[in-house]
Amino acid sequence: MKRKISLIAILLFPALLFMGCGSTISPGNMGLRWQPLTSGLGNEPLKEGFHAHMPWNDVLVMSVQWQNFTERIDVLTRDDLHIEIEASVLVKPLVKELSQLKLTIGSNFYPSVVKPEFLTVARNTLANYLLVEIPENSPEIERQILQGLKERMKGKHIEIDNVTISDIDFTSGVLRAIETKLAKEQEKVQKDFELEIAVKDAEIARARAKGEADSLQIRAIGQAEAQKIRAAGQAEAQRIIDLTLTPQFLQFKAFESPNAKFIYVPTGRDGLPIIVNPETGPSH
Repeated sequence: MKRKISLIAILLFPALLFMGCGSTISPGNMGLRWQPLTSGLGNEPLKEGFHAHMPWNDVLVMSVQWQNFTERIDVLTRDDLHIEIEASVLVKPLVKELSQLKLTIGSNFYPSVVKPEFLTVARNTLANYLLVEIPENSPEIERQILQGLKERMKGKHIEIDNVTISDIDFTSGVLRAIETKLAKEQEKVQKDFELEIAVKDAEIARARAKGEADSLQIRAIGQAEAQKIRAAGQAEAQRIIDLTLTPQFLQFKAFESPNAKFIYVPTGRDGLPIIVNPETGPSH
């Protein structure tokens, strides 16, 4: 009887040993063979399912699914205002580089490698924006953070797919600072507008004054020219009169008058007869 039991035990031991020496990889994961006594960590990723191995060997299982990680990030904007954003990133291992990832970084790659770079890139990107610009430029900011993070993850055997900003927290102090800043900017814009209007008004007034001065000058020049022409005409008329106003001409004009009465004296000064108007006296 004892011999029979011993024989059964000997026959069952290899089967029990084989059944206990294996690893199962569930969906969404992949594995790497770990053979510490021979070749060490295997390079070829193992797909889901059962993988048999000797008791002293093992299969190291790692998730290859996309994982979403969310962080609250303190940010200093370009206008020196502190805000807090909530941002998420999707990451997973590169399947073909699973062995290198396990060797150089390990399974817990997000907190050790991705998170520090994610926070740094997010802060550096948002520091280029004014606070009021962040909400309307969120898609562009997300794209810039994603590109920057991909650059920093090169050679780290990790794939980055998406970055999302889900919340922007404005504290009461920041909101007051925004209101004050906006009020000052609005006041500056108003003053600049008023100054521009004043400058335009001054230019208009100068142009109007110059126009009036030019008009007065033109009028004065015209009047002066008219007076010169009038004076020249009068002078010319007087010269012509002086040339034609001779004693003979005066006597002739006197003879023409039907109402004049004259007495003619045969001799007078300069050989001319003396003409005497009984009412006014002698003339020649």
